[in-house]
Amino acid sequence: MIARLAAGGKKELAANVQPTWLRRINDLPSRNLRFLCLALLWAGLAPLASQVRDLTILHTNDLHARLLPDGRRQGGFAHLAAAIRREQAGCGHCLLLDGGDLVQGTPVSTLYRGLPVFEVRNLFRPDVATLGNHEFDYGWRRAREFLRVAKFPIVSANVQDENGRLFTQPYVVRPVNGVRVAVIGAMLEQFRAMSIPELVGPWRAAPVVEAARRYAAEVRERSDLVVLLGHIAPEEEDRLLAEAPEVAVIISGHLHRGLEEPKAREKRVVVRVRAYGVELGRLDLKVDVANKAVASSSWNRIPIDSTLTPAAPDVARAVARWEAKVARQVDLPIGEARREIAGRDLKLLMEQAMIEQSGVELAYMNQGGVRDFLPKGPLLARHVWNVMPFDNTVVVAKVRGRDLPKAVVDGRPIDPERDYTLAVNNYVAANQVTELGTSNLQFSRSGPLQRDQLIAWIRKKRVLE
Repeated sequence: MIARLAAGGKKELAANVQPTWLRRINDLPSRNLRFLCLALLWAGLAPLASQVRDLTILHTNDLHARLLPDGRRQGGFAHLAAAIRREQAGCGHCLLLDGGDLVQGTPVSTLYRGLPVFEVRNLFRPDVATLGNHEFDYGWRRAREFLRVAKFPIVSANVQDENGRLFTQPYVVRPVNGVRVAVIGAMLEQFRAMSIPELVGPWRAAPVVEAARRYAAEVRERSDLVVLLGHIAPEEEDRLLAEAPEVAVIISGHLHRGLEEPKAREKRVVVRVRAYGVELGRLDLKVDVANKAVASSSWNRIPIDSTLTPAAPDVARAVARWEAKVARQVDLPIGEARREIAGRDLKLLMEQAMIEQSGVELAYMNQGGVRDFLPKGPLLARHVWNVMPFDNTVVVAKVRGRDLPKAVVDGRPIDPERDYTLAVNNYVAANQVTELGTSNLQFSRSGPLQRDQLIAWIRKKRVLE
C-alpha cells in the first residue's frame, strides 16, 4: 500500500517528504518483506501507546466533621457523597483520596469524640486517607481507634515516636486501570506545635521530604506512579516539588484555603481544595507507565452547593441520626447578630468576651482557633460550638507591661512598669513560642471552657451589633 502511495501523484515530491526509515523499507526488493517490516514496526509502537493510561483522582481535605451544610448552604456530607458518587459513576479509573482532619469542628464530633464522623464517612469511604493533626485532638489513643473504625487505609510515613516506630502504615499501593498507584501519607512537621503535649503523647513528625523520598524509593519497583497524600504546610508542598522528583503528584490538605491553580514543576503537580467539604477536587491524569511519570494533567474544583446537589439518602439518614442526638444540647437560642461576624471581627469579639467574663484587662485569641462565623440573625449555641469546637479552657496570667507580647499589645498604650492581667486559652498558653513569641508567661492551670464562656457572654449581651 505504501509503495503504491509513493508511486502515485508526484513521485519525486512524495519521495522527498518521506522519512528515511520509510524510504529504506520501500527500497526493499520484496513486497512481502516490506509488509513484514512495517508490521514489526507497528507492533513495536503499539505497546508504547498503551503505556499511557487514564487515572482520575477525586480528593477532599479538612472536612472537620461538617456533617451539615453551612450557613451559606455549602457542603454537607450527604451532598458531598452525592457529588463523589456522580463523578465515580462509569469511571473505571477513579481513585478517591482524603487529606486528613476528618474530625473536630461540630458538636457531634466534640461530644462523641470523633467516632461518629468516621462511621458516616465509611458510607462513602475514600480509597486512602492520611492523618491530620486534629485526628489527635481527643488524644493519641483515640486516634488509634479511628484507625480501627475506618473501613479504609489511613497512611502516614512520618508520624513516629522517638525510636522511629510509625503510628500507622506509611503507604499503600492501589491498582487502577493498569496503573499501580503508590499513595504515601505525610504530616506537617509542626504537628506537635498544633496541639497540646498530653494529647499527642510520644508522637512527632519527621521531615516530610526525607520520609517521602525514603518510601518512594522503597515502593518504586512495585508502583507506576507515586502520590504523596499530605496534611502539610504550603512550604512543604513547595519543597516536595523542588526536592522530591520521585513524587509525581501531591494531594494536599491542612491549609483551609484551596489553590486557584495547581502548583506545577515539570508536569509534577500539587492540588488542594477548600476545607469543610465545600469543594471536591478532580485531577485527571495521563500516566506514562513506562516512565513512571505524568504525561499530562488537568484539575477541576467542583463546588458542593446543597441547593443544587441532592443529598445521598443513606448518608443523609446517618447524619440526621447523629444530629438528633446533639440537638437538645446545642440547638438552643442564645441571642441575635445584626450582621455576619467573621474573621478578625470575630476574633476581637471573642477577646472582648474573655475580658468581660474573666474580669481581666487584656485577652488574646489565636485566629487559627476561630473555626467558623456567626451568621446574621438568630444565634444558637450550635453556632458557637462550630466557631469553637475545641474543649479549650480560659487561663489567666499576671504580666508586666514590658513583657507583654506584641500580638497582645496590638497598638494599645501600655505602661511598661505596670502589671496587667491577661486571658488566653490553654492551647495558646501551651504554645506560647509559636502563638505569642515568648515562653516566659505563667498562666493559671485551669479555668472555664472558652466555648461556655462565649455562650454566656452572648446570652448576656442578647444582641451583637
